[in-house]
Amino acid sequence: MANGQFTWGSLLIRLVGALALVYATYNPDGYSYFHWAMRWLSGSLGASFKGAEALLFLTGILLMIGWVVFLNATRQSLGSLGVLLTIAFCAGLIWLFVKLELISVFGSRTLSHLVLIVIGVVLALGMSWSHIRRQLTGQVTTDEVD
Repeated sequence: MANGQFTWGSLLIRLVGALALVYATYNPDGYSYFHWAMRWLSGSLGASFKGAEALLFLTGILLMIGWVVFLNATRQSLGSLGVLLTIAFCAGLIWLFVKLELISVFGSRTLSHLVLIVIGVVLALGMSWSHIRRQLTGQVTTDEVD
């Protein structure tokens, strides 16, 4: 991407980043910021080390920054209709895979993972859509600055 070209690798990097953000925030396996914060709030985290609250706060702020960046880019590039169409496309793929018996959605854990992956895909496409659109149509998207 150093030469200005958007590649499949560029999309893959954004997808990995989006999935890391989504799974770091919440995942059904119990190793996420959500679970960490819930253990701290319930008092079951214990006094593991000094500064745990500060680390929890800083991690939360970093995750929030990531969400703001991804959501803002997604909102600006895809818009509401684009997000809806992306979710519908992902739902159609999941439906096809279920009908072909490639995946089974019985069980909340599997369904949770599928929802998290769809969220990651939407965020990655939101971060990438301006580049993809430029390559498909030749039109450049710019922000208006007053």
